[in-house]
Amino acid sequence: MTAPRAWLIWTVGIFGYLVAVSQRTSFGVVGLEATERFHATASAISFFTVLQLLVYAGLQIPVGLLVDRFGSRAMIAGGAVLMGLGQLQLAFAESVPGGILGRVLVGAGDAMTFISVIRLIPLWFAPARVPLVTQLTGMTGQLGQLVSVIPFAFVLHSAGWTPAFLMLAGMSAVAVVLVVLLLKDVPPGTDRPQAQQGLKATGVSLARAWRQPGTRLGMWSHFTIQFSGTVFAMTWGYPFLISGQGLDGGTVAALMGLYVAAGMAVGPFIGRFVSRHPLRRSTMVLLIAAITAGAWAAVLLMPGRAPLWLLAGLVVALAIGGPGSMIGFDFARTFNPAHRIGTATGIVNVGGFIAALIAIFLIGLVLDVLYASGFSNALYGLDPFRIALSVQFVLLGSGAAAVFATRRKVRRQMAAQGVVVPPLRTALARQRRENLARRRQATPIDGD
Repeated sequence: MTAPRAWLIWTVGIFGYLVAVSQRTSFGVVGLEATERFHATASAISFFTVLQLLVYAGLQIPVGLLVDRFGSRAMIAGGAVLMGLGQLQLAFAESVPGGILGRVLVGAGDAMTFISVIRLIPLWFAPARVPLVTQLTGMTGQLGQLVSVIPFAFVLHSAGWTPAFLMLAGMSAVAVVLVVLLLKDVPPGTDRPQAQQGLKATGVSLARAWRQPGTRLGMWSHFTIQFSGTVFAMTWGYPFLISGQGLDGGTVAALMGLYVAAGMAVGPFIGRFVSRHPLRRSTMVLLIAAITAGAWAAVLLMPGRAPLWLLAGLVVALAIGGPGSMIGFDFARTFNPAHRIGTATGIVNVGGFIAALIAIFLIGLVLDVLYASGFSNALYGLDPFRIALSVQFVLLGSGAAAVFATRRKVRRQMAAQGVVVPPLRTALARQRRENLARRRQATPIDGD
């Protein structure tokens, strides 16, 4: 295996994932236009994304099993085909059922992509590089959000609904061609890890992945810190900033760009942290959850509209959750054998998207209830948004509690295997001693 070939394979996979992210987040930009096009309520518009995420989450475990059996190349190409068909359907849809069908196809195709790309990494890269390359995968793929925020939004507002979604369908077609021509499942001369065949063996593999506490710790980590950014980017962030906070389209686009840039900037730091401190991964997850909750509390409790700097701080906090949630996949990788990585990754990936679809649906429901009750004259007013977006605190709290509980089981399992996790204070003191020793070794002795 040569490094250039590995990076080429990774680049092709990343392009497929970037296209998937752009398809996934495109509906977050058209929330206001979709309300008018389909003559729909806030709950109906949120249902588009909820159903899409429900399909995505529901397919994660089946897709994990399939990618273990058929490989990444077939799954990424198939996912791009489904997403292209979904965007074609949405381009010409004029009713809620027609639009929902398009989003279902997009969700199904999207579900096939990320797990397949993640599975390529341990097959093409050395173990020491896997955490960093995994972070690079997540942060580079998030450039797809810029596609939906900038060129897609530009085409939408200048040329209209149909040309904008046709553009997205064209991107899927390009992804299919590149994957079929260039992507390979394993390096030359390497046998592909084979999953056990048959329905019974598949069930056994799934059960073993689930019974592994490390898999569940990854799932709850993903659940806790991934969903809030997804809710913001996919559905409610754009209406909240435009209608609730009174920002103009250009400023919102800049904030969405900051969201992507911040995620890309912090990703390598989290990757290096995971590589150097594998026993502190769950601590990082809990810290990011606390940062997310604090940022939302500061914005939602602010009297009147929040200043731009505070909204920028919220965006940065939410962006950290994206690369932070990739820690969940590192749990799946390190606690499962190679032939079960796809299955375990699927279980982990379910977490954040189930939390996201619950939050998206509840936020839309609360907005409709408040509007129907006369609480506000505007469906997307600031005060209704304050109440509706607060449902996220329930999910953040319950997810953090689950991380604590599952972490105890993981540490008991590790202790039985002879691995003891020292208290954080002890670990930090040891790290300081090691850093001091390295500095002393690097300092020339007088007279040398």
